[in-house]
Amino acid sequence: MPVQSTHLDYDANVAAWQRARDVFAGEDAIKAAREKYLPRLDCQDDAEYLAYINRTSFFNASARTADGFVGLIFRREPTFKLPDGNNGVAAALTEFVEDADMLGTSLSAFSKNLVTEIINVGRAGTLIDWNQETEQRAYAVAYAAEDIINWHTERVNGRNVLSLVVLKEISQTPVAEADPFDPDEIQQLRVLKLVPPQGVTDNAKADWSYQVEKWQFVSDGQSPNAARNRGKKKWKLVDTVTPLRLGKPLPLIPFVFHGPRDSLPDVDKIPLADIIAVNLDHYRLNADYKHGMHFTALPTAWVSGFDKNSSLRIGSSTAWVAETPGATAGYLEFHGQGLSTFERAMDRDEQLMAVLGTRMLESRKRVGETAAAIELRQSGENSILNTVSFSISASLTQVLRWVYWWNSTEPIPDAIGPDLVLASLNNDFSITGMSALEITALVAAWQAGAISQATMLDLFRAGEVIAPGRTNDEEINLLTSEKVRAGLATIPPVTVTPTAPGDVNAKPVTAN
Repeated sequence: MPVQSTHLDYDANVAAWQRARDVFAGEDAIKAAREKYLPRLDCQDDAEYLAYINRTSFFNASARTADGFVGLIFRREPTFKLPDGNNGVAAALTEFVEDADMLGTSLSAFSKNLVTEIINVGRAGTLIDWNQETEQRAYAVAYAAEDIINWHTERVNGRNVLSLVVLKEISQTPVAEADPFDPDEIQQLRVLKLVPPQGVTDNAKADWSYQVEKWQFVSDGQSPNAARNRGKKKWKLVDTVTPLRLGKPLPLIPFVFHGPRDSLPDVDKIPLADIIAVNLDHYRLNADYKHGMHFTALPTAWVSGFDKNSSLRIGSSTAWVAETPGATAGYLEFHGQGLSTFERAMDRDEQLMAVLGTRMLESRKRVGETAAAIELRQSGENSILNTVSFSISASLTQVLRWVYWWNSTEPIPDAIGPDLVLASLNNDFSITGMSALEITALVAAWQAGAISQATMLDLFRAGEVIAPGRTNDEEINLLTSEKVRAGLATIPPVTVTPTAPGDVNAKPVTAN
């Protein structure tokens, strides 16, 4: 099997990914695709078809929906739990959170890009590599769905693990050899694979090792830097590397898949696929509607019994005079329900897109709605957002585990639990905040000893009562300083009487 071979799931989904890319790119990309999204009408020549395209407009509900979803997830900053202390692992994780890809992208911005990719096409991947030459640190490289062309999993040492990942890249010639204003770009495939020791069968218990191959599409018999030369080209293996950690090869491939439901290699459906399909249908309807308006909306003058050679001008300062008895004139105007059919069809598509997820495009009700009614009406979007949020949180946690593992001595990344590293994206999309009754109930529960002060403050932060960037210690210190300024040494005791159904022996509880 040649190195450029693609996975069957890749072949089945690459067209849908490209369609989603075009839709989210907007009107220019959709119109540039021409007949791909807008079939040519019968007997239309190139000039007529170009005018047909130019008259229509693309109502990009899909992109607005995707932007709204990303905005809801990141209306609160993601949180990353890192190891405490001043050791090397903690310092390395802190550096990674501040600059995840060695290009100045913070892990928060990196995660936002991932969520955007997942909502747009439903798939992405991250390679966690080690920079050996200069900075001696772990970093992440993001790959789009179209760049992950092949993958395989195998049963190795009693576990299902990735055994092959093929990534499509663009490589540039070395700076010393390239034109600084026009560098050569060479197609490259990065092959990540697990290889067993020599003489060991696939299912035997052994220490498999991670190996990286680089293949470039170069001219036959030429160096990689002559890839632009004419002649037959082919894929050529130009480099093979076995990355080491603590002097030993890696036992697993440091690659993490990201998806809308899980972090498995399997391809998931695009979250907004149904909206994209309706959006393109709306585009075709709009084209026919504008085409019909072009030919029927403008009144057209007509005359009968006038001299064919006479010049007739339209305007209030001009009179038409005919000497022929029975001569007449008038305007051709469209009457009927033809265009209203297109209007109703477009309205139906817009309503259907609202049902499928574009609630922000729906006309607001003129009557008041309760918070419960709003949340119930938005339950469809929240279910999608919750799924994406939890899935990306889990896969980002895997990325943090790999970074931790690169800087530690654990045998495998799975040995690093959530007590050490954890990534959490926002999964609370309510716009109502915490009510006064909920605040009172939480304070009463804390005073009664049912919950800790830290839990109460965390719930206040989730309910947007406390600023999200303020820690519990900072909040307590702020309260203490305000009490000192007010002349209070301690919080006055508050007496709360917890009761339960049928409890006649309830006793008051005094809390400071």
